[in-house]
Amino acid sequence: MHDQAVRIKKANSARKGRDINVDLIAVVAAVSDWEPCVLTVGQRDSLPSGPFELSHRSLQSGLRDWVEQQTGHPLGYIEQLYTFADRDRIIAGREQRNISISYLALTRQDAIRMSRTSRWSSWYDYFPWEDHRSGAPAALRLLRPRLLAWAKGADNAAARRERRQRAAIAFGFDDRPWNEELTLQRYELLYEAALVEEAAADPKPSAAASLSGRTMVADHRRILATGIARLRSKIKYRPVVFELMRPAFTLLHLQRTVEALAGRLINKPNFRRLVEQQELVEETGETSLDTGGRPAKLYRFRHAVLDEQAVVGTKLPLSRA
Repeated sequence: MHDQAVRIKKANSARKGRDINVDLIAVVAAVSDWEPCVLTVGQRDSLPSGPFELSHRSLQSGLRDWVEQQTGHPLGYIEQLYTFADRDRIIAGREQRNISISYLALTRQDAIRMSRTSRWSSWYDYFPWEDHRSGAPAALRLLRPRLLAWAKGADNAAARRERRQRAAIAFGFDDRPWNEELTLQRYELLYEAALVEEAAADPKPSAAASLSGRTMVADHRRILATGIARLRSKIKYRPVVFELMRPAFTLLHLQRTVEALAGRLINKPNFRRLVEQQELVEETGETSLDTGGRPAKLYRFRHAVLDEQAVVGTKLPLSRA
């Protein structure tokens, strides 16, 4: 990571900033009241970001500095997500390519801070078709005929079949299973079909936001989709979900957190059996009275699991529906 930062600094210095602009950008995620949330800044729903500067010791330290400056929120767990450097990110009117090195950051609900310059929003505000906890969302039902019409509008039969197949796989049409990990593919397909406002040359807020989701500045919604897809995949094989949990929690709280992230329900007995078999948690010896019923046992993450050879995450069992 340090070598990469040095190379970027040298490249920026050699070009004197005229050809390449390098930004650091953060997808900061938390789960609050059973909703997965993302931290944004400004009036245009931007992800926290800032340029990588010579004064920054490393990429990660630069990112931490910008996020804390813009939101007042210090970062804990972070991992590099993806580098966005597509040709269409060239800044209009200037011979300058805009590169964003993105990171995924996770924080606990009890560490969430309110700020005048930032806010937490449910990521389902931006992707309303992704939340299947109460069945197929209305946005998905409304998008289906539009996607099928887009597929039929292709120039030839082969292109029509290819579009229809991509839509069916991404969105679970034609009795195909819903794959929660395809968040990015779904957004990019909607972008290609011009069904999200960012795809327009002059995007403007409209009443269709309930259908296509809230917009974000530039390609920040694409970056957020990348972070969601990464997290949904990773909770199946690494215990990163505990970075979002309070130190002590009930098994129901853990299940609801995983369901919020995945956007789908989990079979309760299967989930508890998997958690116990993988020895991911241990009892604290205390109970919680916040369940609305009988006191529930409190658990904590068993950190020794990180030192063991077979490290697995909270695998998602089949949906109840």
